[in-house]
Amino acid sequence: MRHRWLAAAALTLLSPAAASAQAGGADAVERLAWLGGHWAVEEGELWTEEHWTAPRGGVMLGTNLSGRQTHATGFEYLRIEVEPDGSVVYRASPNGRPPVAFRLVVASGEEAVFENPEHDFPTRIVYRRQGDTLTATVSGPNRDGEMSWTFRRR
Repeated sequence: MRHRWLAAAALTLLSPAAASAQAGGADAVERLAWLGGHWAVEEGELWTEEHWTAPRGGVMLGTNLSGRQTHATGFEYLRIEVEPDGSVVYRASPNGRPPVAFRLVVASGEEAVFENPEHDFPTRIVYRRQGDTLTATVSGPNRDGEMSWTFRRR
């Protein structure tokens, strides 16, 4: 029984349409490898850390932990992955809530822009890396301006 399931899964993965979509999307995720690592920012009593795995199999996993002094105040599970149609999405699950998907719209050099115009806030997430500095910016129409964090590599 297990072998039949594995054979069916392999045939599905190796079909030309699936292989073509997966290759394009997985390549896009690979181009985001610069995001990988441990990033942190501390401003007075406030701190935030973000960890990203290296891309593997078309997926990057991330976590975010924020706090004040010695207490955690929030967390987020993150992942960047390939959809069946070959597009790349960023999924955020703040404080364990169901994930919200943001589609990759720009991936150039060391910048990635993800958007979901249907979400309340944010509707746009931007990561920019410059050397050992990573800036994450979230923005949207339901708040004044934008929120931004500038992390340093740990």
